[in-house]
Amino acid sequence: VQLQASGGGLVQAGGSLRLSCVASGSVYSINDMAWFRQAPGKEREFVAVIRSSGSRTYYADSVKGRFTISRDKAKNTLLLQMNSLKPEDTAVYHCGAGNPILSTVREARAYRYWGQGTLVTVSS
Repeated sequence: VQLQASGGGLVQAGGSLRLSCVASGSVYSINDMAWFRQAPGKEREFVAVIRSSGSRTYYADSVKGRFTISRDKAKNTLLLQMNSLKPEDTAVYHCGAGNPILSTVREARAYRYWGQGTLVTVSS
């Protein structure tokens, strides 16, 4: 499975961006797709996940109510709508795909496949 993320850029605080991640290859083998982010000098942290089983979604507390994750299965595309952006949202955003069990969906190590990342910069 190959993942290609796009949509990052520079935006002012309070603005919006939409990230996309297109999956190709053996996409039938994956159930869950997620977004993680990594700021300079920090570890990769969970942002949101959408599960294939029932399309259930989970969010990090820091983005809940501002970000929305969705998935277009027909286009093998994962989306992340980011509203009310804050300077602390600045990071490289990575999409991940795999088959984690529920207790590990917030852990980067649970995802087998990763995209190259797209940079989001929020200015104050």
